[in-house]
Amino acid sequence: RTRRRGEGRSGKEFRRKMGSGKPRGIRAGRKLRDHRKEQKWHNKRYARAHSLTGLKANPFGGASHAKGIVTERIGIEAKQPNSAIRKSCRVQLIKNGKKIAAFVPRDGCLNFIEENDEVLISGFGRKGHSVGDLPGVRFKVVKVAGVALLALFKAKKEKPRT
Repeated sequence: RTRRRGEGRSGKEFRRKMGSGKPRGIRAGRKLRDHRKEQKWHNKRYARAHSLTGLKANPFGGASHAKGIVTERIGIEAKQPNSAIRKSCRVQLIKNGKKIAAFVPRDGCLNFIEENDEVLISGFGRKGHSVGDLPGVRFKVVKVAGVALLALFKAKKEKPRT
């Protein structure tokens, strides 16, 4: 019989006739799982979080901190409109030999750091981006020769003699 206007197929009937676009049935599990695994990579957030390119670009290699040897102490000029020389140092990481610039926080703390000192470096708080008016500096010094920089600054501890 012919259908009149407004007498169309219900959603369920229509889907059965046309197919739903995904496999159904008792043996469809593997196909559904593999398809979902493949489609996850089209989500930008998922791909960025799970791809290994970020780890390769990160000097720490996915770690939160890294040890290194100070190669030189440098002053980095702040970006406009600020005018200052920010005290930092160049550090060669022990784990992979990469050279990075690290900011030395607090007033006068550069005086506690000498060349060839072993320092502990951490991120600067913006997940791999430089902070504030410091161009290209993504890390900061936390410890010098196994002693916290804050303890040295507050005169709670002294740097060990070598």
